[in-house]
Amino acid sequence: MQTIEKKSSKKTWAKAISQPAKEFPPTQLPIIAGKIPEGLRGTLYRNGAARLQRGGVSVGHWFDGDGAILAVHFTDAGATGIYRYVQTAGYQEETTAGKYLYGNYGMTAPGPIWNQWQKPVKNAANTSVLALPEQLLALWEGDNPYALDLETLETKGLNNLGGLTKGQPYSAHPKVDYQTGEIFNFGMTPGLNAILHIYKSDFTGRIIQQAKFTLAGFPIIHDFVLAGQYLIFFAPAVWLNIWPVLFGVSSYSDSLTWQPEKGNQIIVIDRENLSLVSRGETEPWFQWHFSNGYVDDSGTVIVDFAKYDDFQTNEYLREVATGETHTFAKTSLTRVKLNPQTGKVQEIATLLNRTCEFPNVPVKNVGNFSRYSYMSIFREGTDTEGEILNSIARFDHENGNLTEANLGENFYPSEPLYIEDTQNSQQSWVLTVVYDGNSDSSEVWIFDGDRLNEEPVCQLGLPSVIPHSFHGTWKPGDW
Repeated sequence: MQTIEKKSSKKTWAKAISQPAKEFPPTQLPIIAGKIPEGLRGTLYRNGAARLQRGGVSVGHWFDGDGAILAVHFTDAGATGIYRYVQTAGYQEETTAGKYLYGNYGMTAPGPIWNQWQKPVKNAANTSVLALPEQLLALWEGDNPYALDLETLETKGLNNLGGLTKGQPYSAHPKVDYQTGEIFNFGMTPGLNAILHIYKSDFTGRIIQQAKFTLAGFPIIHDFVLAGQYLIFFAPAVWLNIWPVLFGVSSYSDSLTWQPEKGNQIIVIDRENLSLVSRGETEPWFQWHFSNGYVDDSGTVIVDFAKYDDFQTNEYLREVATGETHTFAKTSLTRVKLNPQTGKVQEIATLLNRTCEFPNVPVKNVGNFSRYSYMSIFREGTDTEGEILNSIARFDHENGNLTEANLGENFYPSEPLYIEDTQNSQQSWVLTVVYDGNSDSSEVWIFDGDRLNEEPVCQLGLPSVIPHSFHGTWKPGDW
């Protein structure tokens, strides 16, 4: 069991979420330093909780905030930014009312008890994005995704992708096979025994195959892994007590309990026909996000992820929304080796004993071996008391080396995304949106992919503060 440290310190990162984010129309972004690489052409999209207060009331958890999308279009004419809230039905209703009307992950619907049944949970569309050829999807794991215009970010409405029923969940962590164009995703329907839905889509996002499996109870699954011919699900030892949620007396967050005696469940699915290959069990841990998975030459599945010893991370993330954290939940970059035919774990090993999150690999490597993993991390030497992740890094799986950026004091980058140069496949860039707590402003920083520890090659100014976001994606200009 990890040691939980109680801390209290107001830091400059809190200013980024102290006020609702301000939208801005298409705006040419000024170059603050350096220049935009000629081979960087396409669009960066990022999604996150942009409004954490309404009518003098604050949300109950960081996950409750209304989603807003940042798009930065890179063309021969320069970089153009646009930032807009996703116009969900709940967002529009609450904007008109000037107050919260719905419950969410960390809050119940305000007012009399019957409000909990009439307006239980709002689709916040705040977690991630999926860029398709003709539309951008704003993802939130409890409902259908919202479709937006790729250029203007105009909200088009809910999209069932040709296969979802009304309200059927479609998670915020789809996996795209770069070679085949297939998109895999899942959703969790709550109940006394949760239903795990699994989806296979073509490259346009249209669902072409579905399967569903009944789970014992309701363990929390936020992410999964594409590994060669398998889809791997790890259900952590965090279980939902559904009755308080159904009766409207407790939020989802407050009804989740850490139950290490149950262990973690493993579900292995065949990606071709979405059939069950195996189920297994292993020791308890919690994870939000996986870096990647693949099958090695021996047929063993390799899975890398940010591992928590328990579920204190949920309390930490609740505190983030208040602007002051008191809980420190440590992670480590961890590797699991798994026999996919039996669901049996062969080995669990720590790759990097540093607190990190949002691990990812280049899109071409998803489901296959990737030499590098990119992640958010604490800058070396940071006093983590009351802090949030304040740097980015690249881990080399061949030699164990870690290359870290040094952004300086009071700079807070988003999840780093690896981008391949359009003119030279040997050249890469790493993009991140940085909040500068010194000047209370936001910028887009572009690093040379092989020189993260050097100064960024370009810094672009943004018209308004972009609150700390969750996930993003890159759409190449030729897609």
